[in-house]
Amino acid sequence: MKKIILILLLSALVIPVFAQVKILPKFIRRMYFEKDTSKRGSFVVLPVISSAPETGLEAGGSALYSFYTDTLSKKTRVSNIFAYATLTTKGQSRVNLSSSYWAPNNNYHFTGAVGYINFPFDFYGIGNNTAKADADRLGQKRVRLTFTGEKKLGDYIYLGLVAGGYDYRFHDQAPGGIFATDPTIEGKNGGTILYFGPSFILDSRNNNTYTTSGSTLTSYLNIMHGVGGNSSYSGGFLNIEVTHFIALGKKFVLGLDVQSQNMTGSQSPFYLLPALGSDEMMRGYYNGRFRDRNLLAGQTELRYRMSERFGIVGFIGGGEVFNKDFDINQLKPNYGGGLRYFFDVQKGLSIRIDYGVGEKRPGESRQSGVYVGLGEAF
Repeated sequence: MKKIILILLLSALVIPVFAQVKILPKFIRRMYFEKDTSKRGSFVVLPVISSAPETGLEAGGSALYSFYTDTLSKKTRVSNIFAYATLTTKGQSRVNLSSSYWAPNNNYHFTGAVGYINFPFDFYGIGNNTAKADADRLGQKRVRLTFTGEKKLGDYIYLGLVAGGYDYRFHDQAPGGIFATDPTIEGKNGGTILYFGPSFILDSRNNNTYTTSGSTLTSYLNIMHGVGGNSSYSGGFLNIEVTHFIALGKKFVLGLDVQSQNMTGSQSPFYLLPALGSDEMMRGYYNGRFRDRNLLAGQTELRYRMSERFGIVGFIGGGEVFNKDFDINQLKPNYGGGLRYFFDVQKGLSIRIDYGVGEKRPGESRQSGVYVGLGEAF
């Protein structure tokens, strides 16, 4: 699904002299242009307008409120509250509210999110080599609730719990396609899933918004179980991600990121399978085009901070999904670049726009995508 995205990013990337001569309203200048060293909370809004045949016109926006729980400490990381909502002319909608909370001196870290989606998507089947010609349009309704909480046990060590739940409902909008005819696809009716499990994190980053040195190891295990009459699923989901950042000078930073996702148990509901492609990893691939029980992907990104306000990046990576055995010959490439505008210099918060490119499969056009968001990809 291709989209034309029109956002307020343009006003941030044009000549900032407009703010200096006070042509723009004061609240716009404060969100995007003014510097603040007082550590007070900051607020930014990004309107979004998009269009696609299956949705009609989609309009809405996102908002980010960032703050410190302790303005006296130099160690306490930036917390935030993020909201996103859109509505289409065909009655579809997406709503999400999430938060990341760092306690004073980073002694505790909590995240939480609640979201609702009533939005169609294209399903291509299961595996690392699905065909574009098999695209099957599905209607989707999803409710999601997630929570994580970690306690600091050492300089860089956090131990905690994850918990939450999902409720999925699907409607085949094009009967007779691969979704209906492939008997190996599990969980076609959706279901309600609850989960909980342990988390273990190592985090030595010097900054959690614009990292220039340090590493992370983030791991958690979701122990999942279906509830109600519509789901008998029982299994798990293991996620391990490692990042490392190296300062190559005052303006250059090299970031490395590797992620592994693995479904455990004998069942494989298609909507719980790891999926390749997002605005954070394997940029350039339609999310869900390739999905299977296991995913392994990695990327490296070179970041150049041209000034305190502007930056550019280039990235390259690869990844694949697989059922049992990883095959390096099946590895899919991705590469691309992007722009950054730092609307809050003190907190290291940025608006980013990336263009990612993927593989060109036989008989298909090369896969690609444009991504707009708040904050770095990793």
